[in-house]
Formats: sequence, C-alpha cells, structure tokens
Amino acid sequence: MGRGDLSDAEWERLRPFLPVSNRRCGRWRDHRQVIDGILHRVRTGVQWRDLPERFGPWKTVYERHRLWSADGTWERLLQQVQAAADAPGEIDWDISVDSTIVGAHQHAAGARTDPPPAPGSKGVEEREHQDEAPWQSLHARLVEVVLEARAWAARAAGLPASFTSARTAAAVRCP
Repeated sequence: MGRGDLSDAEWERLRPFLPVSNRRCGRWRDHRQVIDGILHRVRTGVQWRDLPERFGPWKTVYERHRLWSADGTWERLLQQVQAAADAPGEIDWDISVDSTIVGAHQHAAGARTDPPPAPGSKGVEEREHQDEAPWQSLHARLVEVVLEARAWAARAAGLPASFTSARTAAAVRCP
C-alpha cells in the first residue's frame, strides 16, 4: 500500500456503496486499485498517462473516473459515507465559514489587537490527525474527487472557472 492509498478501515467504509458491474462489458478491474489511482491523481495533479503502474492501466483509471463523474457515482458515495457516519452520531454538523465564501469589505482588514498564539510543536499536530475517525479522511478524499468531478462538468457546460471554485466548494464541504 502506497502513501495516500485507502487504508483498510477506509476501504471497509466505502466498499458497500460501490457500484457492481453489469457484466455486459466484462469484469471490472479491482475498485480499490482504481480508486487509489484516482485519489493519487487528484492529490498530486499528475497527468493521467503518468499514473504509476501499480494502479493498473491509466486509461482504465481515467475511464472509471469519467464514468463515475458523469453518472453521479462520486456524489452518491460522498452522501452515503456522510449518512453512514452520521447515523451513529460521528459527525458534528457545526457550520464553519471561511474567507473563500464570505467576502469582507476592503476596510474590514485591521491590525491585530493582541499577539498571535504561540505555535505548538510539530508532534502535537501529527498526533491530532491520528485521532481522526476513518470516515473523516475518507470524507476529505471524496470531497476532493467530487470537486474535481464538478469542475469537469462545469467546464463541459462552458461555465466560467469562478463558478466552479467557491460555490462548488461551499456546496460539498461539510464537517
């Protein structure tokens, strides 16, 4: 398993929601291998043709991503993973708003009134991420893929790039 690949816990969370082959076009390549390839591509921005061989043929990975983006599979996976994590109460649905969504007037920028907090040690930050539930990192990865899929759809529809950035991110990001 390479860096950035689905962990066993993430895979077990995702596997029940994946589509099954209709067997008209033959057997599908292993979903886990292909999804790892898609996640690698989204994370690194590498060209499809430059995907490492461990993910299988690049064209298979590309076609699966294109197909699932077009038919809404990525959106459904994200919703189902969120619903599965919400059922036992693992999601805190507090809303957070950042500056990419809410604009401030140019005069709203001001000087700090108190000194910034002292930075923590690097080890504290690493331990903080180790406490994440498996659905949290899976959710973050699916959000990246859904954002890319929506950007593809917007480009295909001829929408401006600004439409796909903040509005799409605001619609997908949850806890």
